[in-house]
Amino acid sequence: MKVVISAGGTGGHIYPALAIINKIKEEDKNSEFLYIGTHNRMEKDIVPKYNIPFQAIEIYGLNRKKVFKNFKSVFCLIKSYFKCKKLIKKFKPDIVIGVGGYVTAPVILSAHSLKIKTIIHEQNSIPGKSNLFLSKYVDKILVSFSSSMKYFPVDKVLFTGNPCSEEALKGKVISKEIFSLSVDKKLVYIVMGSLGSSRVNNIIKSALPLFSNKEYEVLFVTGKELYEELKEIEYSSNVKIVPYVENQSHFLKNVDLIVTRCGATTLSEIIALKIPAILIPSPYVPNNHQFKNGYDLVKRESAIMIEEKNLTEETLINEIDTLINDSEKLNILKKNLSFFDIKNSATIIYNEIKSLVDRKRLWT
Repeated sequence: MKVVISAGGTGGHIYPALAIINKIKEEDKNSEFLYIGTHNRMEKDIVPKYNIPFQAIEIYGLNRKKVFKNFKSVFCLIKSYFKCKKLIKKFKPDIVIGVGGYVTAPVILSAHSLKIKTIIHEQNSIPGKSNLFLSKYVDKILVSFSSSMKYFPVDKVLFTGNPCSEEALKGKVISKEIFSLSVDKKLVYIVMGSLGSSRVNNIIKSALPLFSNKEYEVLFVTGKELYEELKEIEYSSNVKIVPYVENQSHFLKNVDLIVTRCGATTLSEIIALKIPAILIPSPYVPNNHQFKNGYDLVKRESAIMIEEKNLTEETLINEIDTLINDSEKLNILKKNLSFFDIKNSATIIYNEIKSLVDRKRLWT
């Protein structure tokens, strides 16, 4: 199977794309890939590390505040469309897959014009503008949240879950001891990811000394910039800070409670691994989709939410203390996460891809 795949901008798009690639490789050892991404976002650094052929296009999202910049955006979109058409003609894929971000628009549109089968995957409960636009042109639409099915044509859409959930389940556990953590104490894992904010990080920073002498341990994943600021500070022995955790989903199997944003990939890992969570949705994303992602869990009593506007050092510490020491509540959250669980998401997605490819071959 020959596959062109495109996703960009954030890890929430890129890592599901990589999970789909990994599943295809697992099922089809002779598969070939071409990844098309932006020239200036995360994917240009991440994807080549996995030895996946990568082609960059210059493309920008539309700017609501500086409308004159959209002339350049439209010009780059048209230019990218013709570049993608050329790349796709040369590669001759069986299928083209878009996994989110504005970079997918020229990729999917050029594939559609060449009569190549296409699929998009939507990670968030509120679809992005690119996927809503592209839904008219693709053969199949796959979604991570059942609540987002209503936004798409009923004859095309399928609830598959997020492919990262299957990867999280398969991964080998990373030991706590790597970070000098106790195997006997409960662990609270705090990570804000790429959509952290200075306000939230400042609140967490101020809260760290307040964890002193708690019976549980805290691991705060700071990101590079904040780590440089905090690394010289001495905290209580039950508080650890690190800039980054590689293969985070493999480490999450040790976690008793996570404090995090509501990115779709992180939520898929929380659901798959049944991790009780305190969610702090980012208010700085389109359509407030992080709040809506998280609220899907909250209304099913599968997670706790603190909106950023209500977050203080005291509310954070009190919520963590209350939850980590309430075994009954923790078990209720874990049990209720089963409502969202699709253990074989990547497999379902692969089967949809294979079905479209086989159908295409049957008719050609």
